[in-house]
Formats: sequence, C-alpha cells, structure tokens
Amino acid sequence: MKSSKPILISFRRLKFSAPSLAALLFLIAAAALPSVPANAQSEAYYQGKTIRIIVGFSAGGLSDQWARMFSRSMPKFIPGTPNIIVQNMPGASSVVAANYIYTVAKPDGLVVGIPNSSLYLAQLIGRKEVKFDVRKFEWIGTQEKWTQMLYIRADAPFKSIADIIKAKEMPKCGASGLSSSGYILPKVLEETVGAKFHVVVGYAGGQEIDLAVEKGEVVCRGHDIASHFGREPFSTWHKKRFDRHLVQDARTRDPRLAETPTIWEIMNEYKTPQMSRRVAEAILTANDFGRAMMAPPGTPADLVKILREAYAQALKDPELLAEIKKSNLDIEYTSGQQLQVLAKEVLDQPAEVVEKVKRILAE
Repeated sequence: MKSSKPILISFRRLKFSAPSLAALLFLIAAAALPSVPANAQSEAYYQGKTIRIIVGFSAGGLSDQWARMFSRSMPKFIPGTPNIIVQNMPGASSVVAANYIYTVAKPDGLVVGIPNSSLYLAQLIGRKEVKFDVRKFEWIGTQEKWTQMLYIRADAPFKSIADIIKAKEMPKCGASGLSSSGYILPKVLEETVGAKFHVVVGYAGGQEIDLAVEKGEVVCRGHDIASHFGREPFSTWHKKRFDRHLVQDARTRDPRLAETPTIWEIMNEYKTPQMSRRVAEAILTANDFGRAMMAPPGTPADLVKILREAYAQALKDPELLAEIKKSNLDIEYTSGQQLQVLAKEVLDQPAEVVEKVKRILAE
C-alpha cells in the first residue's frame, strides 16, 4: 500500500519566470482569502439562508412596518428565495443599530438595516458614540421621502408657532434621541425663528412618545407625516380632535396638512438670516433618505446588486402595494446608487455650517 504522507514541494529547487511566479503567488493568495460566494447570482448562495433586517426602532412604528412588508415581498425577487426576518434594535435614534451593522454584522449579504433618516447628522457633528461612516454603508434604496411635522395636544395653550415664540413657558416635546425627528424639528425651529421647546430625550421609540403624550408627560412631538396619517393612534386622535398640527418641513404643503404652514413659509415671515437657512437645509436633507435600507461596508458587489434589484422589484409587488394602499402610505423610490451619492454630499458641508449644526444638535 502506498504511503499517504503529504507531498512537500521545495520552491527553492524550482525555477519560475517572473510572470509565472506572480501568477502562482496570486493563486495561493486567492485560496487563502475568506470564503465569499463565487456565484452569488445563482440560487445556491441564498437558498436555505435567512436575511435579517435590523430596524433601529422598537416594534410597531412605521420603520418596523416597512421592514416587515419588505420581509414578505423581497424574498420573491432574490434567487433562492431566502427567509427574511425583522430584528428590532432600538437605541440612540438608531445609532446602536447602525454601529452594529457597521462593526459587528458580517458583510455577507445576510444583514441589512433600516436606520433613522437623519443618521448622518450624528456623524456630521462628531458624536462620540458613532462608530460608522454613512459614506461606506452599501445603500440599497429608499421607498419614500421623510417629511416631518410637529403635532401638539389640542388642549395645550399653543395654536401656532407664533404662540410658542411668544410663550413664557416652553412646551415639552418627546424624542427618542438627539438625531431623531422629535428632537431635530423643534431645534431647527428654535434656530430659524426663535421658537423654544423643552425636548425630553430617551424614549425607546415613537409608540412610547405617543403614549407619553396621551398621559400628559409631554405635549408635542416632531413626527414624520407618513406615520402620522398611516396608523393608530392618530386616526382615532384626529376623529376626537386630540391633536393640532403646527408646522411641516416639506417644501410645499402636503395635501393632508393643507392648513398647516411649512417651516419655509414661517422662515420667510420671520425673515430668517441666510446662514440659519443653510443650516436648516443641511439638517433637513434627512428628508431625502426616508426610511432607507443599507448593508454593511464591504458587502460583495454582486450581493448588493441582488438586494438593490429585489428592493426595487418589491415596491412593484401587488401584495406589498395592497398593504401600502390599506395603510394609506406613500411611495417615492430612490435607488441605492443615488443614496450612495447623497451620503457623500450631505457630509460635505462648510465648516461654519457644521459648527452651527453641532451647536444646535449637541446641546
């Protein structure tokens, strides 16, 4: 019987031309690389696997709702039809989730995330808890523009932003974190027109803030318009005239808020200085991200392509469209490629604007 001893080759006894040696070394190095799917377009890679969508908020909010709709529709358009599950990871306005996706999650096409639309602001002002670079995420797409509004309890003594500007006592608003819409919109109003708010930070998510409003712990909240007209408790609130809508940050009035002025109208009324307007624009660029989906940096390009195409196709899925219609939601799709460009542009701000934004949001 022949010996099964390993065969050893002494490279010192072999002679190679420079091109041959380079080719051999390339093959050896390639064999040592971490395993990545060689043919990700085939069904073999995703078949039998599970993709996780990490949502940076607690369950029940609209980000969570969108994630669950995508979890049902996207598998239809991914080769191998993988299972998709939703994992909620609230904390610091989705900074916790973004840190996890950036530093812990493997770039293997099996983890994606839906963070806060204003995630980039935490990086722009240099928050110490930020461990990510929004420019390096692989952006998959967004299905909407994130326009915001400020609601307040109808029994609060403020019928307009003008009332808050003149008030001796500030209204108390709730927010999940310093980069959440609940914090940002009141602070932008303070910077641009002098309307001051006492913002209570630390709620786990939107549902917790809405409950706090019902209990009277706080009386107002900066909130995205789609959520406010897309789910409870707001439908019931509107029937009971429980809340009042003070301002919206869309460029033009949303048809659902036809009587509510935009922040741009109010800035015109109060003759807001140009620098403050530029600061407002830098901050409110968050609207263009919407509830975007992204993957970890380094995710192979072929997997990113699959996820982007599946995301776009899911937005045409009749079942998802039926859910959207039932929930009275909007679709305004932006591709992952466009978001990739936006992520780079939004961080390219003049130093004076960055310092102003930092002063506003780091308080």
